[in-house]
Amino acid sequence: MAEVSLPAETAFSGGVLALSGGVGGAKLCRGLAAVLAAEQLTIVANTGDDFDYWDLRICPDLDSVMYALADLNDEERGWGLRDETWRTLIAMRRLGGDEWFQIGDQDLATHMLRTQLMAAGETLSTATQRIATGLGICHTLLPMTEQPVATKVNTAQGWLDFQHYFVRDKCEPEVLDLRFEGVDSAKLNPLVSEMLTDASLAAIVVCPSNPFVSIDPILSLPDCRRLLKASSAPVIAVSPIIAGRAVKGPAAKMMRELDMPATALAVAEYYGDLLDGFVLDEADAEYMDDIAAMGLAVSVAPSLMTDIESKISLAKDVLAFAASLRA
Repeated sequence: MAEVSLPAETAFSGGVLALSGGVGGAKLCRGLAAVLAAEQLTIVANTGDDFDYWDLRICPDLDSVMYALADLNDEERGWGLRDETWRTLIAMRRLGGDEWFQIGDQDLATHMLRTQLMAAGETLSTATQRIATGLGICHTLLPMTEQPVATKVNTAQGWLDFQHYFVRDKCEPEVLDLRFEGVDSAKLNPLVSEMLTDASLAAIVVCPSNPFVSIDPILSLPDCRRLLKASSAPVIAVSPIIAGRAVKGPAAKMMRELDMPATALAVAEYYGDLLDGFVLDEADAEYMDDIAAMGLAVSVAPSLMTDIESKISLAKDVLAFAASLRA
C-alpha cells in the first residue's frame, strides 16, 4: 500500500494508537495508514465479536481492518473481500450444513490459516501479523487481548452471542443489556499497554465505531481506562453518529433501545472524562457548545467517508486536531 505524505504544514510527528471496531473504524484506519509511516501507527481492534464457525476462528473486526488496510475490502457490501466468490458456501447449503454466517472463498483462507497457526501455538497477535504481512500491510494491527472475550446481547429471547444477534437475527431483537464474558480475567494486549506508557505516543484516536459493542470491549479490559487517562497523549473520539444516524451498523438503534438519544452529543457524554477531544460531523455542529461545556475540545469536520480521499481528509483533520491539543 503506497503511503501518502501529509503537507508540511500538517505533518504529524510521534506515534498514534487507534482503537477500532469493524467497518466504520476500518475506514478511518485506512485514512490514517495513508498519512502515517508504518512505525507511527498502531491499531488495536475489538475481539469481542470473535467466535468459532465451521471449527474456524473468525475475527470479524480484525479482518475488516486488515482488508481495509490492504485495499481489498468490499466497499459496496460493507464487509468481506472485494471480488469474492461463494462456491464453498453454496456447497455447504446444498449439503444441509450451517450457512447463516457468510464466508466467501477467499475469506475462508484467512480463517483457515488463523486457526492453523493458533492450533500450532501461535498467539492471536502473531497469527494476525502473519496474515497482515501476507496481505502486504506494513502498519501494526493488534487484537485487544490474547484471551477470549465474548460479547453477549440480552434480548427478549434471552442472551445471544453477538454474531447471532448481529448476523443471524439481523439486529432485529431489542437490546436490553450487554456483557463481555471473560473480560475481567483477560489482559489488555501487552504491546498496547507498553505503547500507552511510551512518551513518544502523540495521539490516541477512538475511531467512529459502535461505542457499546466495538469500543467498550476494549475499554472494559482491566487497566485499559486507567492507562488511557494516564497517557500524556490526547484521547480523541470521532463520532460514529451523523445527524442522528449510524453510517453503518446498529449503533443508533442500540442507543435508542438503551434509553439514550441517538446523537453525537450522547456519544460524547457516554465516553465522558476518558476524552480530551471530540470530532463532530458538520451536520452536528449544533452540539459544539454542549460538548465544550463538558470540558472537551471540539472539532467539526466532514466525517462521512465514502472514498479514499474522504478517509484521508478526515485522518488529516483528526491528526491536526490532536497536534493542536498538544501545542
